[in-house]
Order: sequence, then C-alpha cells, then structure tokens
Amino acid sequence: MICSMTGFGQACTEADGVVYTVEIRSVNNRYFKAQLRLPDIVAYLEGELERLHRDAIHRGTVSYSLRLKNVSGQALFDIDENTLGAYIKRLRTLPGADDINSRIDIASLLSLPGIVQPMIPDEAHMEKMRQVVLSLTRQALEQLQQSRSEEGKAVTADLLKNLDRIAERLEVIGSRTEIVVQEYHDRLKDRVDRLLAKAQLKIDQDLLAREVAIFAERCDIAEEVSRLGAHLVQFRQCCETGGPVGRRLDFMSQEMLREANTIASKSSDTPINQAVIDIKCAIDRIKEQVQNIE
Repeated sequence: MICSMTGFGQACTEADGVVYTVEIRSVNNRYFKAQLRLPDIVAYLEGELERLHRDAIHRGTVSYSLRLKNVSGQALFDIDENTLGAYIKRLRTLPGADDINSRIDIASLLSLPGIVQPMIPDEAHMEKMRQVVLSLTRQALEQLQQSRSEEGKAVTADLLKNLDRIAERLEVIGSRTEIVVQEYHDRLKDRVDRLLAKAQLKIDQDLLAREVAIFAERCDIAEEVSRLGAHLVQFRQCCETGGPVGRRLDFMSQEMLREANTIASKSSDTPINQAVIDIKCAIDRIKEQVQNIE
C-alpha cells in the first residue's frame, strides 16, 4: 500500500513515578531527515532512536519529541555541591567582601553553569528507561504509519482517477492517428486539384504520395502513444504494489509529461491537441500528489 509522508503518532505511559510522552510528526521531504528532541537524561538513546525511525520510514522529515514529567516528587537532577562550594568560596575572597553588608543568593547561584545537572542514573535505571522509551517509540511509530497509510489511500484513489482520465484521452488520440493522415491527404489533393484546374495542369501522383508520406512520418505519434500507455500500466502497477515508490512515481510522471509534450509538438490536429491538454492537466495533478508519497 502507498503511504503518505505526512502523519502523526503519540504514545504515553508512566514508570517509576515518571510520565513518558512521545510524539512523532512527519512531513514531506525528498529524503529522510530525523529531528530528535530528547531530555539530557536520555540523550544516550539518540542513535538507537534514529535507527528505529530509519527502519520504519524511508522518506520525509520526522520530528520526534520525548517529554518526561516527574509525578513522584523525586528529583530528576543533581546539584554539584563541589562546584557550588567553589563559587561561594570565590565570592568570599573578593576584595572588600568583608567590608560591605553582602548576602549570597543561593537561587542565583543555582542558575550558574555547572551547578544543576541532569541526574546520572545507574546502569539498571538506564536500561529500564531505555526499554520504556523504545517501547513507546515503537507504539508511536505504529500510529504514525497507520496515519500515513490512511492518507495514502486517499492519494492512491486520486492517482488512479487521473490515470483513468489519461487512458481515456489516450484512446481518443490513438483513434485519430490514421484519420489525421487521411484528412491531410484529402486536403492536400483537393487544394492541388483546385490550383491546377485553373492552370489546366496535372500533378504527378507519385509526388503527391511522397508529400503525404513525409507528412505522415513527421506527425507519426504512434511510438509516443505506445510509450505513454506503457507508463500508465507501470504507474498503476506501482500504485497497486505499494511500498516506498514515491521517487519512482515522480520519475515516471516526468516521463509521461515528456511523451505528452512530444505528441503535442508533432500533431496539428485540434482534437488531439485538446486531448493532450487534458492529459497534461491530469499529469500535473499526479505530479502534485506524488510529492506527498513516501
């Protein structure tokens, strides 16, 4: 099944008095890009979390957010007492510190660099946090994939609708291929007959046939019609097969547009040109939708 590149997933749980909340959003991008926001206490999981995302998602910008909320009253940070003591000692040794009525504000000291630091959990606690975070991440990724799949269904339906439109107009073009040459022959012969009738001359039939043959070769679009039809079949197969086919469909839509432009440049037939305009409108819609596909 085709998946969209936009989606949202969320998971939440509580463990050891800490509420873990994971949110994952994805938007369109030509390549895969992960943006992870983690509390310092679990920063060691960044590499493993990015690998999880790469395994599940092939294209798109993924924004991952992990929030921790302490509901147990246990501090999730440590105070570096040695550094704090060094600050206080240094302040007391400043010139004139004993001659003035000064007071040390502990709250202000706590905002200085190196005083308040994330709690460093022991190995057992780190492993438990790792299991919780990875489990939540997998749950959120499943929700994200489900969201992307649901949107992918709507995109696929629109793509197939436009493919049917192109196929319908391509039949019109194919039915006009032989008629165009015959109409040109008839118009040319009629014009030549009228001009030569005044001069009472006769035209060489071989010359007329040669002129028609040159026109037929110059405006022959059978090959382009055949290739465009083949692209439609391949495009439809990709839609039915699914998977990360966004790049492939993007390239195929470009090839389809190239064939349509070639048909328009070769043909001077009004019905064919009108059909080509309809085809190019449908291809433009396809190119727009393909940008949303993984």
